[in-house]
Amino acid sequence: MVSGSLSPQLRADAERAEGMARAVGLDFYEVVFEMLDAADVNAVAAYGGFPVRYPSWRFGMSFERLHKSYQYGLSKIYELVINNDPTYAYLVRSNSRMEQKLVMAHVFGHADFFKCNVWFAPTERSMVEVMARHAERVRLHIERQGQEPVERFLDLALSLESLIDPYLPLREHLRGERENGKAGGAAGGIAERVRRRFEARWGGGSELEATEDSPGRGLPTYDVLGFLLEEAPLASWQRDLLRIVRNEAYYFVPQRMTKVINEGWASFWHSKLLTGGLLDPSEIVDFADCHAGATAVAPGQLNPYKLGIELFRYAEEKGLDIMRLRRIHNDVSFIDEVVDEEFAARNQLFVYRTQGPDGRMQVTDRDWQAVKQQLLLELSWCGSPRIELERIGSDGCLELVHRHEGRDIKLDEAGEILGQLASLWRRPVALSTRVGGQGRRLVHDGGELAVLESDGAEPKHSEAG
Repeated sequence: MVSGSLSPQLRADAERAEGMARAVGLDFYEVVFEMLDAADVNAVAAYGGFPVRYPSWRFGMSFERLHKSYQYGLSKIYELVINNDPTYAYLVRSNSRMEQKLVMAHVFGHADFFKCNVWFAPTERSMVEVMARHAERVRLHIERQGQEPVERFLDLALSLESLIDPYLPLREHLRGERENGKAGGAAGGIAERVRRRFEARWGGGSELEATEDSPGRGLPTYDVLGFLLEEAPLASWQRDLLRIVRNEAYYFVPQRMTKVINEGWASFWHSKLLTGGLLDPSEIVDFADCHAGATAVAPGQLNPYKLGIELFRYAEEKGLDIMRLRRIHNDVSFIDEVVDEEFAARNQLFVYRTQGPDGRMQVTDRDWQAVKQQLLLELSWCGSPRIELERIGSDGCLELVHRHEGRDIKLDEAGEILGQLASLWRRPVALSTRVGGQGRRLVHDGGELAVLESDGAEPKHSEAG
């Protein structure tokens, strides 16, 4: 472990925490800790945790939100850790020694999860260097094309970054291992079954592939960005920027898919390590107060730290192999395997809805199966609508379908996304969905949005016309 800018005392604490983490079976790449001021940590956090990244007003807005929230005492970043080899983690200079110990133990939990969880297996492990290269490429495009065109196109591309297939990286990774004569291991086989179980519950993803010469090559697909990268009428510099956005979006996908299990694993182990000897007796009360604040839950809200740690504690109590659980699962499959009636009752899990003229949050269902279904619904597909690009119409219109799982989309937000898509595709774009049980077809021609009624039936897969 390289302790970077740590003081001798914190360096010793970090080395002790690392030794304890490895002794309980955690496995991770080398961890590099760096000490930063709170404002600097907020700045790094605004860039997704990376010290060097291309400029965007979106990152600036994120920094302003984080910085003001910190100034007003509404939130505080305790740690920031990057999935990389070596794993980089940032400590906040103003934190107490007890808080630094907590953060370091928490980081070792994350570092183990990044390395061992199968959903992170396809990720780029030198992403710090890759992000720096991306930033340099963007700077070159700005020099050649001008700042305004580049920033405008980057903003357009970033508005579409959720239009990807979260299962694609692992699927391609497992396929690559099979083609190279590797079995993919038990984790690979189980992960593939996890994907199939998701599709059985929510409706299968497309496995159809058009021929290489067809106008709908690669359709249908959830990887809308990938399709646009190949087929949209873009200049070479625009295609390069879209490729950067897509690559970075796929890098962050596993983190979106594992927020509960990842934070739960790190919280589970920071609690074990600190109470197992890493804390001084005088620090126990402060630790309990800090830990309670991080795992506090308000009615109707999901705290991934609290839900995740309780799931691992329950799994350990039931005699389940927690090392296996952290190795093969994402949030949806983890909850599907562990949550049962006893867990829901013990943790007072209910289904909440905003009801009444005053908009108050009220319990609407106490049945544990309804609770579990709601959790799965909220976390499926990274919490985003499942949008599939089904085909290209005879008029060149991109035909997208919202694979409805019980979550309506907001028509105004969907209209904005369609407008961005139409601007990039330079032809009309349409989306079929349901809102309140009523079918809707949204069509954007690049200038105006039309919202039409439809029969509400999801279109079947068909070849491009």
